[in-house]
Amino acid sequence: MTGFATQIVREGDTLTGPYRHPRQMLGAQSVSGSASIHDDGTAQKLGFSGGTIEGPTHFSQFEPLAEALWGDDWRRTGCISAHYRAPVFEGEAVRALATADDERPDYAAIRMEKEDGTEVLTGSMSVGPDAPLSFLRARLAKLEPLADPVLVADVPVGTRTSRIAVTMDRNTRMGDLYPFSLVDKLQVITEPNARFERELPIEMISVLANSTADREPFAVRRPSVGLFADQEISLRDGPLLVAETYEIIREVIARTGSRKTESLWVEYRIFRPAGQRPVATMLLNLASLKASYPDYEEDARALYGEKLDG
Repeated sequence: MTGFATQIVREGDTLTGPYRHPRQMLGAQSVSGSASIHDDGTAQKLGFSGGTIEGPTHFSQFEPLAEALWGDDWRRTGCISAHYRAPVFEGEAVRALATADDERPDYAAIRMEKEDGTEVLTGSMSVGPDAPLSFLRARLAKLEPLADPVLVADVPVGTRTSRIAVTMDRNTRMGDLYPFSLVDKLQVITEPNARFERELPIEMISVLANSTADREPFAVRRPSVGLFADQEISLRDGPLLVAETYEIIREVIARTGSRKTESLWVEYRIFRPAGQRPVATMLLNLASLKASYPDYEEDARALYGEKLDG
């Protein structure tokens, strides 16, 4: 029915997909002229065993579960919302799980795990405009605003880009941020489907949207290394189509932080040309690692010296 050959196990309200070995596609990624967390050397300097697999790659393993729950409604108005908890490296196996809610038929809790039980991500999936608040929207509402920003000091909440046109055809690589094409991805995607010849897989909506990020980059202080800490993709009027042109606006809606990171929460709004209502949105927590910026302490003291001394 769904077009996927994925073998799904049902136990009570929980649907479980098979273990898959996702592929790393961003080893040659360049972010504002710098290497990224997906580069082996850069990742190892920051304490990782190697370049991490990009988070939205994992969304593909949830698509068969979502379509098993909601059929074509998923392709039109589906939403996947995830908090990334542990990196995955090439060669590791992971599986996707979704637990339906009897009281909320348009909502399911999700998680992904490695073979040793390590939780890779947790979150929610849903369909329809009246679905409950997503996992990430609820999470963001509870977070405190970032105090004393350094890496993102020059990117206030409300910073917004112009409306940028972007097209994903089958064969064109998507720039320095995504040095691969849709055909390249479909050759290794964990859950192939014939409809991906004409419709974008949910993970490739992330590529479509974020491929514009280096055309009007936010003024995050560099050299620094960022990673996706949280991510949500929500379809309003899907599916999004191969070779169609869309227009994308990015807006910073929050700044948060942790002991090791400073984050910009960016909402991407995806429109058809001249459209007034987004056909899809993406919420992305772009977390920059403090340890990757050599002048962090110096800049912090320049910005907040009296406060730090006090």
